[in-house]
Amino acid sequence: MAEREVLDVDVLFVGAGPASLAGAIHLKRLLRESGQEASVAVLEKASEVGAHSLSGAIVDPRALRELFPENSVSDFPFEAEVSEEHLYYLTENRKIPFPFVPPSMSHHNCFVTSLGKLTRWLGGICENEGVDIFCGFSGTEILYDGNQVTGVRTGDRGINKSGEKKPQYEPGADINAKVIILGEGTRGNLTKTLINRHELMSEKNPQVWAVGVKELWKMPSGTVTPGYVAHTMGFPLGHDIFGGAFLYGMQNDIWDLGMVVGLDYKNPAVDSHHELQRMKNHPWIRSLLSEGEMIAYGAKSLPEGGWFSIPELSVGGAMLIGDSAGFLNGQRLKGIHLAMKSGMLAAETTAEALSAGNFTETQLADYRRRVESSWIRDELWGARNFHQGFDKGLLGGLINSGIGLATNGRGWGFKNRLFSEAGHTKMEKGIKTDRYKDLQFDRKYLFDKVTDVYYSATAHEE
Repeated sequence: MAEREVLDVDVLFVGAGPASLAGAIHLKRLLRESGQEASVAVLEKASEVGAHSLSGAIVDPRALRELFPENSVSDFPFEAEVSEEHLYYLTENRKIPFPFVPPSMSHHNCFVTSLGKLTRWLGGICENEGVDIFCGFSGTEILYDGNQVTGVRTGDRGINKSGEKKPQYEPGADINAKVIILGEGTRGNLTKTLINRHELMSEKNPQVWAVGVKELWKMPSGTVTPGYVAHTMGFPLGHDIFGGAFLYGMQNDIWDLGMVVGLDYKNPAVDSHHELQRMKNHPWIRSLLSEGEMIAYGAKSLPEGGWFSIPELSVGGAMLIGDSAGFLNGQRLKGIHLAMKSGMLAAETTAEALSAGNFTETQLADYRRRVESSWIRDELWGARNFHQGFDKGLLGGLINSGIGLATNGRGWGFKNRLFSEAGHTKMEKGIKTDRYKDLQFDRKYLFDKVTDVYYSATAHEE
């Protein structure tokens, strides 16, 4: 029987998203500046960096500018600067423009970006800095010495779909590290294990989740303006479901159409994928897409809870960054810059820990202090009660948002903190719906789930 391989590194980032890659780059540079030698690795479950990153996002370049102060914006792999932005309220057949885009939703000086391109670009810089990136390996278990995190075990290879060992079976490797930095994204297996074992959500608001679904459409030449941005509310979700749609213009005549749906709805029959298909039946959207071809699909969960849903960020030997920690501004629908900054702050904490030879919970708690004194806290504090306000429906949420804008984030009743409930507790039983009865999947314009998943290029043998 094959023996389990053991690999020792000094620092291990789990997940090759923007948080981990920015953190690894920053850490390597800090170590070089201080004359320290340490091995840094990134563990990524996809076959290559960027393979699990959805194309199409709006990026605030603040963290990138901090990480690469010598670079100009033109050096970054952006699609286009936001050149035109709109906010619409949709009825079933009309779009009603808002008279202005609220400051909290403005995308001035932001950029439409392919997240896949951005992560691949960051991954290349990581390797140039001497970071080892191990692709095709998932972390399945956290290793401990007492209550101190000491490493990660990767998944066994050579397992068939029934869970049986194939002839080429190999047990997963144990990767030992002085510091483990979890940047798995939302609902990562290791992150959930760490949070539950160490009770990191004690006295926090429960995290509130949303699902984002999107399609990329290739259009005839000259019909898409790169940098065009539109966000909508109203149809098809109505007043009682949190969420909205977005439309981004990308290079090469590609529309990025997507929808974010909060998972705290009451009706268990609501389906995020079907809501996107309903959205495409709106006359405005149909007029934009009817001459195009859908070329890619993807879906992703989002942590919408805000500042009060962020767990404790460190334990002995480990820290949480990016979506794993809930660093997303639901009001702006942006998290890439927050994720990158969190990775950089974790890197600074790690560099000091390596210098001191101390990786205890007390030492790594400095990470939380860094976050709270950074612009991450400043930005999220102003949106800390945003999602909770939509418990009262769309109108109530908009009023609550107005209160927040006027009071730096206070909520209904001018309260400093609004509490929330886990989304699944709000579901009601026995509700029936016919909201999807008119959907006719022709697989040319409207797509069923199986077809859309095919276009996501998702393939996992084991």
